[in-house]
Amino acid sequence: MNLQALRTFLAIVETGSLVRASERLNVTQSTVTARLKTLEDDLGQTLLIRNKSGATLTAAGLSLHRYADTIVKLWQQARQETALPDGMSGVCNLACEFDLWLGLGDRRAQTLMDQFPDLGISVWLGSQSDVMKWLDEGKSDLAFTYRSACPSAHEQMTLKPDELVLVSTDPNGPVRFDPKYVLVDAGEAFGREHAIHYADADTARISFGNASIAQEHILRNGGSAYLPWRSVEGLVEEGRLFRLPDAPAFSRAVFLTYNRRLKDSTTWFDLALGALLGLSS
Repeated sequence: MNLQALRTFLAIVETGSLVRASERLNVTQSTVTARLKTLEDDLGQTLLIRNKSGATLTAAGLSLHRYADTIVKLWQQARQETALPDGMSGVCNLACEFDLWLGLGDRRAQTLMDQFPDLGISVWLGSQSDVMKWLDEGKSDLAFTYRSACPSAHEQMTLKPDELVLVSTDPNGPVRFDPKYVLVDAGEAFGREHAIHYADADTARISFGNASIAQEHILRNGGSAYLPWRSVEGLVEEGRLFRLPDAPAFSRAVFLTYNRRLKDSTTWFDLALGALLGLSS
């Protein structure tokens, strides 16, 4: 498979036309056309239908598109790991859900950098579905996630759960009936427990599916929200946020998922895993 042709195919899909793809890739339109023809000849399928408005995917093109991005990224990752600079023993591809980065993923990544100076760290941040996809495709070696299920080729460890606490920009802010309360989606278990404890409360006017964005929102506009203690502890110490003591706290399970093959194929994995779990190494 011609990787250059695959990259060209992806550029056409992303830009919507061969002309814009040639501009993005800084090559002539005839080069783009030739690469696309090479790819179509290799597969024996028409991948794109060209018309005045641009280019649209055929059924075969749609099928290829699902794999093309993965193939290109895996090749980039493989090239990175096989062309390591002198003195570097390997690369750890660490994935993390957005809401697990601050105060968890960032500190663990720094731990790896401190304890393994000859190990490269590649960090991938994304949604829960992104992280699980990267694990399944082999793009990530280790991942911090809220999801308990993991691909069959992986193993999983339960970490210390997140403590979700009610914080406010007002030290005397109300625990119930705060007109500036922001609801953060922290999973099904939290949703059920929150509904039980606040059954008589009004519906929040605004909600976010991301704790980091909710945190930025209340810091900028005022208000209160349930946020992970690890991410707001420093802000509470600085007096920028206040933990409301009369509010109930909730917890959310956190998991470390890793690729089982690393145990046998790397020299650094067991030590790195111990460091990530806070064990002596």
